[in-house]
Amino acid sequence: MKSPKERLAGIRTQRSEIENHLIDELRAQRLDRRGFITHAARLGMGIPLAGFIATACAERDSLETADEPNTAAPQQGGTLRVGGTTPSGALNPLLVGDQGGLTVLGQTGEYLAWSDGELALQPRLAEKWTPNEDGSVWTFNIRQGVTFHDGRPLTARDVTATFDRMANPETGGNALSALTGVISPGSAVATDDYTVEFNLEAPNGNFPYLTSSDNYNAIIIPADDDPAEWPSTFIGTGPWKLDQSRPDEGFTLVSNPDYWGKQPVAEKIDYTFYGSEQAQILALQGNEVDVLVNFSVSGGKALLTNPDVVTTELRSSAHRQVHMRTDTDQFSDKRVRRAMALLLNRTALVNGLLDTKCEVGNDSPFAPVFPSTAEGVAQREQNIDEAKKLLDAAGMADGLSVTLETWTNFEMPDYAQLIQDNARAAGIRVNLSITDAGTYYGDAVYGNSRWLDSTMGITEYGHRGVPNVFLGAPLTSEGTWNGAHFRSEEYDGLVRDYVAALEPEAQTTNAKKIQELLLDESPILFSYFYFFLSGAGSYVSGVETTAMGHADVSRAGIL
Repeated sequence: MKSPKERLAGIRTQRSEIENHLIDELRAQRLDRRGFITHAARLGMGIPLAGFIATACAERDSLETADEPNTAAPQQGGTLRVGGTTPSGALNPLLVGDQGGLTVLGQTGEYLAWSDGELALQPRLAEKWTPNEDGSVWTFNIRQGVTFHDGRPLTARDVTATFDRMANPETGGNALSALTGVISPGSAVATDDYTVEFNLEAPNGNFPYLTSSDNYNAIIIPADDDPAEWPSTFIGTGPWKLDQSRPDEGFTLVSNPDYWGKQPVAEKIDYTFYGSEQAQILALQGNEVDVLVNFSVSGGKALLTNPDVVTTELRSSAHRQVHMRTDTDQFSDKRVRRAMALLLNRTALVNGLLDTKCEVGNDSPFAPVFPSTAEGVAQREQNIDEAKKLLDAAGMADGLSVTLETWTNFEMPDYAQLIQDNARAAGIRVNLSITDAGTYYGDAVYGNSRWLDSTMGITEYGHRGVPNVFLGAPLTSEGTWNGAHFRSEEYDGLVRDYVAALEPEAQTTNAKKIQELLLDESPILFSYFYFFLSGAGSYVSGVETTAMGHADVSRAGIL
């Protein structure tokens, strides 16, 4: 028989947003039992049902709550229940392109290095790495004594094969966004069984990040294995290995007794996929899961004030890009693009839409969290009069009409609505087309993707520890994700200079030039960089999340 909490969780999935908000107010003790039942009846909820909910919410756990993550040592053994977003496609390591998928890859697979919450690289399958004098060759020393889940030893050949596959344009892999122009098949050479030499196409001061968890497709799998078969094996070198897969529903992992590092605290992970953010949040509130990998401010405000949930907040470079296609009648003139940028009320975005859980963007990929982001660049703010002058100078004093496309998750539909409202002040008519993720992204290639083919679109970009991918894939002339269809030889040259720089001072100098150029050209709006939020029951300890969306639960367990 289900417990009252389990029954309550099931009930909540069938209630409206306003009814669930009412339940949240009761749970947070901002509403007493009588007040709850009165308001519930007003909303059409039956008295017997309202009474049951009030009783279930009153049966509080005896565990202490805390405002900070509990650092007490968890109990050894048991099962940890984790909830995450349903991956948008097949769990082929080459093709995964969303947070739901990348979180799965990092459970059983491992990277050469781990990009932690402080943007620092921690050794994993590589024990160390060193560049040559100009950063055009990087040598990685691979950890010895590591085995895959089936007992095969990890060698340098597995590493070179993994990167050859990712760098091969014929695979259509997602990592091409990070590796195009950096390495190609054959660039990674095994000089012995445990040494890999990466011969880059050009100097790259941030290259180790492209081999790390920042490049989430880069889990090392056996050289002879087909990545398309990975969803049936989850094979890797990590602390967890596959016990049972439930396609489209989740999976169960067990601890890997042959792991090269410390054994996991828990014996098992039960990981559940959720198709909507509301379902994920209700699962954590209803005690269906112990850990929720990620939630947004717009959908998860109730968690931020829930005494039974400890939330983690990480500054990040994660953001939503609004591209304006520069080869269309609407946006070929950069004055029109600048006008659109000046119409945005960024204060309303930060204080309202994101509830201050973000940092203001300045229409370049250089987030405040990056050490190389240059200071002294004027912050763009809303200026309707200046926007109108720019439209007039561009011959569009009467405004224009454009369709803005995106997909229905997190705050993106609300963001689209805000853009529509702001643009109206200068006579720009924005029509909204909001679909599911599969429809919006399509095959993620030009000619068969609303994302890459739309005149204007909103796309989410997960966190990276360095801005290289953001600078390249969506903005360079040959970028794999250039939805703006932006082409600038000057910009391409500045990015090459930034990427090649090994010294921090040189990176910052080049960053300032890029920031100023993008303010002038404005092919993409970077309005905000949102904090990465995750949650766990107050009875859980040891969860490590990163702003990218990875969740390391190998040291986590129940207190």
